[in-house]
Amino acid sequence: MKLAKLSLRLRIFFAMILLVILASILIAAVSIYQYNEEARDYHQDRLERKEENIRASIDYTIKETTYPVTPEKVPLIFNKEIYEIATIHNMEINLYDLDGGLLKSSKASFDAHKLTQCLDANILNTIAHSVDRRYVRKTIENNQSYLSSYSVITDQKFKPLAILNLHYLENDDFLNKELREFLERLSYAYLVMLIIAIGLAYLLSKYITKSLKKISDKMNETRLETRNQKIDVSATSQEIAILVTSYNSMIDQLEASAVKLATSEREQAWREMAKQVAHEIKNPLTPMRLSVQSFQRKFNPNDPDMPQKVAEFSNTLIQQIDTMSSIASAFSNFAKMPAQQNETLNVVHIVKLALDIFNEDYIVFIAEKKDIIVNFDRTQLIRVVTNLVKNGIQAIPENSLKKPKIIVEVREEQDQVKIIVTDNGKGISEENKEKIFEPKFTTKSSGMGLGLGMVKNIVETYNGNITFTSSVNHGTTFTVSIPKK
Repeated sequence: MKLAKLSLRLRIFFAMILLVILASILIAAVSIYQYNEEARDYHQDRLERKEENIRASIDYTIKETTYPVTPEKVPLIFNKEIYEIATIHNMEINLYDLDGGLLKSSKASFDAHKLTQCLDANILNTIAHSVDRRYVRKTIENNQSYLSSYSVITDQKFKPLAILNLHYLENDDFLNKELREFLERLSYAYLVMLIIAIGLAYLLSKYITKSLKKISDKMNETRLETRNQKIDVSATSQEIAILVTSYNSMIDQLEASAVKLATSEREQAWREMAKQVAHEIKNPLTPMRLSVQSFQRKFNPNDPDMPQKVAEFSNTLIQQIDTMSSIASAFSNFAKMPAQQNETLNVVHIVKLALDIFNEDYIVFIAEKKDIIVNFDRTQLIRVVTNLVKNGIQAIPENSLKKPKIIVEVREEQDQVKIIVTDNGKGISEENKEKIFEPKFTTKSSGMGLGLGMVKNIVETYNGNITFTSSVNHGTTFTVSIPKK
């Protein structure tokens, strides 16, 4: 799983746990390093103390000896004393002459052959050139670590007599035990700390992301067409407060923009509607004007055909007046928002009643039940059905070779009642599908294109919806879905 795909809450949680684990590993590593340094310093100091004490014993032996204090007499001077000194200080002691040859050793005679009989030239060279005439090196024997120190011993006049070699075993058993006990206690402490850290990380990550979750939920609920609530997140961090302030400011700007947009859209819609109404009214006015002017020119009271001409003239005016009246009625019906009467209706009965006004024999009605009850306004439901059926009739071309057919179906699906109107007309082209419910859109040569817009308005007022599917030259199906309650 990629880190970028994890939520902020999980990333904060894992980061805190990882920080605790890394801190425990780092402290354990530092502790081990510190113990090793302390062990090294301990062995170095212990070797120096032992060497200092042994040199004091050697100086005392040289001072009390009856032999001449010369390099050649060193084996005699320390013939027995070297064993006593080694036993007292629990150290292996070897004496080499100034040329590196072995003079005397505290080891038993049967182990003495294992010793280095002659010192390496590098050791002698290092001793000769060092300030304190001393050299310490570390060796590994039988998987055990030893410190070997080489220093020059002198007589009371500081004349070199021999080279003192101490073989010190670095026994780390006690320190290793202490280290193991310390790491064990540290692991227990960090286990408890890790459990506490997991709990704190969970609570802290939840607290940090709580405000972000609230902001995210509010953003998802933000809609241009509704009034959006501002976010009130108190007692939060400065960064979250800045984000909340920015969101609230955006809500204010969004509402102001929505008001401007709605006002602009309403003004534009009414302007377009006014243009359409003016255009539709001008259409019958022109033939009315021409008819009146023609009547004025041809009017002759003595003409025996004058009554017939007056009747024709009157019929023409009445026809155009009826056209203007239908235009005004369509505009009035669309502009008027339907009131929610919430009558309890039998949809099957109301749809049958709406279809009775049509004389076309190719209209087929299908209902899966005799009674399908819904809360709706009787008049508005009739308007919905009649408009959809009228659109279906008008969608069938007059000179079509195929037999026209319109099917009106009422069915009940769970908590929805569906009215389905299907025709086998010319269908709706792809470019017109997005405009089909626009108030002023029409593909017919006459009419204002208010029918489907009015139907959509009515259905949505009752929390329903209207959809359609269409295929060019095959027909269209409109589906009205209305909630039962």
